[in-house]
Amino acid sequence: MTVETQARNAKLAAIVPVPEDREFSFSADDYAFLRAMLKQRTGIELGPTKQNMVYARLAKRLRKLGFKSFRQYIEFIGSEEGRDELGTTLNALTTNLTKFFRENHHFEHLGSTALQEIRARATTQGRRLRIWSAGCSSGEEPYSIAITLLRAMPDIKQWDAKILATDIDTEMVRRGAEGVYSAAALDGIPPDIAKKYFELYGADKIRLCDEARGLISFKYLNLIGDWPMKGPFDAIFCRNVVIYFDKDTQRTLFDRYANLLVPGGFLYIGHSENLFGITERFKLLGRNIHRKIA
Repeated sequence: MTVETQARNAKLAAIVPVPEDREFSFSADDYAFLRAMLKQRTGIELGPTKQNMVYARLAKRLRKLGFKSFRQYIEFIGSEEGRDELGTTLNALTTNLTKFFRENHHFEHLGSTALQEIRARATTQGRRLRIWSAGCSSGEEPYSIAITLLRAMPDIKQWDAKILATDIDTEMVRRGAEGVYSAAALDGIPPDIAKKYFELYGADKIRLCDEARGLISFKYLNLIGDWPMKGPFDAIFCRNVVIYFDKDTQRTLFDRYANLLVPGGFLYIGHSENLFGITERFKLLGRNIHRKIA
């Protein structure tokens, strides 16, 4: 272990106290390894104070697999035998916080402004519409987009309209494709929207209507890996995703987004994110809504 590593781990230990009564041993070196692995494979960068969060999310995996320490678990996911478990590890460390119509002003802008511009272009470019939800989590965002399209475009069946929803968490992709949620997910949704676009699914669950589910394709995608889609997209939603990436990764990511957007296409990002010092290929329209200019 280098002097630099020892100093870093000592600093980390001072920032993140380790409970004495933990079920599994979890050293600063273990945490440093998991941080580096997550950064390398997904671009997500955990801060130095997330050690307890990582412990909580992975402890049940150690318990289920019968390991006594995080060191044993780390050795396992690095082995041929544990190759499948690595995907479960990445899923567990990926943050998935979302709800229907979160930051609703984005969906209002999509319905009232973006779609009107897309309609105007249709006279010369055809009735083609493509929207990408990048980092879709369990599907609430792309379904909110689908409902927005259905409400704003009564003639949508006459369009070639598709929504791509991608996430690095394979379990979230599966859940999104299923389109089934707890009935509590309807809290805050206007009754007319809930009645028209959701249906009861068992005793305490709801499911999106066929029309909404039919607009969306859910796919696994690592944003820092290869992108098989060609675009172009009329709008991209990438909200509350890049906050986990370093600045260089953000620059690359937004440059790739710009390359896939149509001229004048829209980019929606999260309330805690901004493009200042990251890219000059977008113009801020307000409330974290951007238009591609280059």
